[in-house]
Amino acid sequence: MVGPTASGKTGVAIALAKQFNGEVVSADSRQVYRGMDIGTAKVTAEETQGIPHHLLDVADPKEVYTATDFSRDAKVAVDDILSRGKLPIVAGGTFFYIDGLLGRVSMPEVPPDREMHAKFEEKSAAELLAMLENLDPDRAASIDKANKRRLIRAIEIAMYLGKVPPPRPSDSPYEVLTIGLTIDMEVHGEIVKQRIVERLHAGMVAEVEALLKSGVTHVRLENFGLEYRYISRYLRGLLDYDTMVDELSVKTRQYAKRQMTWLKRDKTIQWFQKNDPEIFDVAKEFLRK
Repeated sequence: MVGPTASGKTGVAIALAKQFNGEVVSADSRQVYRGMDIGTAKVTAEETQGIPHHLLDVADPKEVYTATDFSRDAKVAVDDILSRGKLPIVAGGTFFYIDGLLGRVSMPEVPPDREMHAKFEEKSAAELLAMLENLDPDRAASIDKANKRRLIRAIEIAMYLGKVPPPRPSDSPYEVLTIGLTIDMEVHGEIVKQRIVERLHAGMVAEVEALLKSGVTHVRLENFGLEYRYISRYLRGLLDYDTMVDELSVKTRQYAKRQMTWLKRDKTIQWFQKNDPEIFDVAKEFLRK
């Protein structure tokens, strides 16, 4: 179950799980962390409607949880669900995680170096990019140049292996139906802003303050995505509250557009509006095979 942020993936995944005796495996690079609930829109116990969810709250936010970690842990969860005769439904917005799980990309077996991560997190994205360009110009040319977390991981792999290996798709061990939820970009902008305001009223700033008190640094918050980045800047006095809300809304809409661009490359995705009942018909037909 894929789709841009705020497209309704969680709700549809839970509805499918109820209909087809399933359990949900979260594919979200931030919801794996404990204490990051409001900012990541993590599903609540009430919202799960009794459907088990896997790979939520499995990591300490002061540590680094990699795509390799996810691929390993998700395979364990999926195989466990299958062994009990249930349907695994992988849902989330970290599409690279899903590609890794399905064998569409290879994951270099390079263990994360915690000390190196802590040291490199102090550097700017531009400094990290310059380091990567010296180590592996090819990877530097293709990487998201503003994503410090990916830059650090690429540097780590390049230092360990000499360069970042190119993706090598492998055969997926699973038969897969991929359902994508499409959005109306004009309407979506208003939904995004409303969702941000609701989460702020629910205590998102207090959640970030609690993370800071627990030892998570502002540098780490910058790497945790838009909500944590902009609230961190607000708490440091770099933005006033209204500016934070406005900029966060704009950046989130832009992020949703980039997510759609990433997803559109996958021609196997079957696209639906979140309330389209045909989703259940397509799933039922797939499960008959």
